[in-house]
Amino acid sequence: MKYKPVKYKPGPVDVVFDIFIYVFFIAFTVMCVFPIYYIFINTISDNELVAQGRILFLPRGFHLENYVKVMRLSALPQALLVSVSRTVIGTSLSVICTAFVAYVLTKKTLCHRKLVYRFFIVTMYFNAGLIPVYLTMRNLHLYNNFFVYIIGVISVFNVILVKTYIESIPESIEESAAIDGAGYLVIFTRLILPLTVPILATIAVFNAVGHWNSFMDTLLYIRNPKLFTLQFLLWQYLNQANNLAATLRQAVITGDSGFNPATVMTPTSVRMTITIVVTLPVLFVYPFFQKYFVKGIMIGAIKG
Repeated sequence: MKYKPVKYKPGPVDVVFDIFIYVFFIAFTVMCVFPIYYIFINTISDNELVAQGRILFLPRGFHLENYVKVMRLSALPQALLVSVSRTVIGTSLSVICTAFVAYVLTKKTLCHRKLVYRFFIVTMYFNAGLIPVYLTMRNLHLYNNFFVYIIGVISVFNVILVKTYIESIPESIEESAAIDGAGYLVIFTRLILPLTVPILATIAVFNAVGHWNSFMDTLLYIRNPKLFTLQFLLWQYLNQANNLAATLRQAVITGDSGFNPATVMTPTSVRMTITIVVTLPVLFVYPFFQKYFVKGIMIGAIKG
């Protein structure tokens, strides 16, 4: 006797619930996307209308002069180079060092392993404070030094994530490699690193975004303009938007006899344009790591 599969027919309650879920998440998505969209359309619209607050949903008076003028700022290329350098170098060092420390902490042969691990955990809850850290950086001659950006390569939270992920890998894989004569370093580089790509990509996103968005370390430790990061420069420009807009406006008026008043920058257009310039790189990079990010962040959710 063959049994036919019974198709589930959703009832009125199910339909109403599905509609509610769709409406809720569509509204939530719009709430997340609209602020960035709003800033963007204001950067490509008539600057006079933007200053009057008349650009709400669609751009009006399309132009790209704001981006052209902002990219001509003399300090921007150097700040961009510093931000990209600290993001690439800092993220790479952080991922490699975090993975190695996490791998070492999974080894039962490590002397006083539990004590060492608890020492790491304690640092998550207690720190010396801002002034002792500042004095330490000065004593290490890291004041006005690029290395101040990349010295903090270990995050205990990331170590915990990677350690948990490594512990989910069957021990038989490492045992087989050890029988074939592989040492810890060979096992780590040829087995552990390839198998932990999802969680490493996850912490790489965390670190990259952190490095890219950081400006407090520049504010505290850097006085050399050549070492200013893009975010710190953004902070300065946002605080000096009125003066910067006046400078750009005067440059346009004196340098171009046929200037268009609609493209003359205002403090609002300066703020919004610089915000988009600084934000877009992260928005473009994230989709490439998304598949690893989702898989890595689920670590510990399901065991077995």
